Amino acid sequence: MLTIWGRLNSHNVKKVAWFAQELGIEHVRHDIGGQFGYTDAYLAKNPNAMVPSIDDDGFFLWESNTILRYLAARHGGDRFWPADPRARAGAEKWMDWQADFAEAQRPAFINCVRRAPHERDPDAIASSTAAVAKKMAILDAALAHEPWLSGSAFGIGDVPMGVYAHTYFTIAIERPDLPHLSAWYTRLQQRPGYASQVMIPLT
Repeated sequence: MLTIWGRLNSHNVKKVAWFAQELGIEHVRHDIGGQFGYTDAYLAKNPNAMVPSIDDDGFFLWESNTILRYLAARHGGDRFWPADPRARAGAEKWMDWQADFAEAQRPAFINCVRRAPHERDPDAIASSTAAVAKKMAILDAALAHEPWLSGSAFGIGDVPMGVYAHTYFTIAIERPDLPHLSAWYTRLQQRPGYASQVMIPLT
């Protein structure tokens, strides 16, 4: 049995919970981190004091994108973990690209979601919004050629940015008209795991 450790209002936990559902893996998830705090037992296995972590029949692993790769390699078959290294790398590059996007979006997210209106920094929101718009234009251009970041079909490359796309389309910022990005987001919303594990209220 796969156990996922982490609160679902974490972007990184959403990735793993959603992907486990996409793969049809029987699993349980326990809230930990953030408002739930950390136990000594958890910190003994993940001293970073971060989420998520997984316990897969005694194999404990942390770092969300590494977890995605592990689950894809173990449970995903060629659909989610292609034997062709070029096909795999084409999807994986977007997983690593997501880290830069997350840093660009963080100030807007923190100010718009986790701060009261009177505590918000308009300059930080404006700067973050501009940085995010530039990055989303890159994503839109890529999606003009393929329907998914993983290529012709949904795959592991769509998961990390898929989570952050929901935040992008939900927070109160100005967004340029990026039709390919919007169409991709619409396709994501039609996936049951995305609806249940990602499209929850932002907190």
